[in-house]
Amino acid sequence: MTQGQAALLLLADGRLPAGGYAHSGGLESTVYAKRVSNAAELEQFLIGRAETAGFVAAAFAAAACTLAARNDIAALATLEPELDARIPSPELRSVSRTLGRQLLRVMSSIHPHPHFTALGTAPHQPLVMGVAAAALGLGAREAALAILHETIAGPAAAAAKLMRIDPFDVHGALVRATGRLDRLAQAAVDHADVPASDLPSLGSPLTDIAAEHHRRWNVRLFAS
Repeated sequence: MTQGQAALLLLADGRLPAGGYAHSGGLESTVYAKRVSNAAELEQFLIGRAETAGFVAAAFAAAACTLAARNDIAALATLEPELDARIPSPELRSVSRTLGRQLLRVMSSIHPHPHFTALGTAPHQPLVMGVAAAALGLGAREAALAILHETIAGPAAAAAKLMRIDPFDVHGALVRATGRLDRLAQAAVDHADVPASDLPSLGSPLTDIAAEHHRRWNVRLFAS
C-alpha cells in the first residue's frame, strides 16, 4: 500500500539523520579553487551537479526502486558494480558508500524491510534510496526525485557556510531548478528498465579531481 507523497518528503528531508549535512557535494573545494564565488556561479554549479552526478544517481535509484518492487534481488545486485564503475574518484566512491551505509542504518531502524539486508553492509547511497522508496510504497520517479533533490540541496545548504551569499539567492536557485529536477527524474525513470550496463554514465572530471584534493586537506568544514 502506497503512503503517497508524505513518504517522499521524509526521504528528501535534510533532517533525516543519514549524514548528508556533513557533505558539501564538492562545493567546498570548488569555492576554494575560486570556480564558484557568487550566486550566479553557484547556480551553474548546482545545475552541472544535477545534470551529471545527480542524473546518474537518479537513474540508479530509479532502477533499484523498480527491481526492489519486483523482488528481483539478483538483478538488484548487478547495479552495485555498475555504479562503482561510474564513479572514477576513489574518494567519491567512499563517500557514496558511507552515505549509503548511514541511510541503510536509518531506514533499517525506522522502517525495517527484508530488501535492506540484500544490499550488504556498505552499498552506494542511490541504491539504498531506491530500495527505501520501494519499501515505503513509492515509485521510481519519487526515488529519482529524492536523490536529485539531495544532490543539489546539500551543496546549497553548505553555501551559507562557505560563501558570503544571501540565502534568498540560494533558495531562488533551488526554486528555478525544480522544473529541471522534474525532467531529470522522468528521464531517470525512462532508464529504469534497461540492463544495468546500459544505465547513464555521465562524468564531471573537475569534481573528481577536486574530491581527491579535498580529502588531503588537514582542515576542512565538510567531509566532502
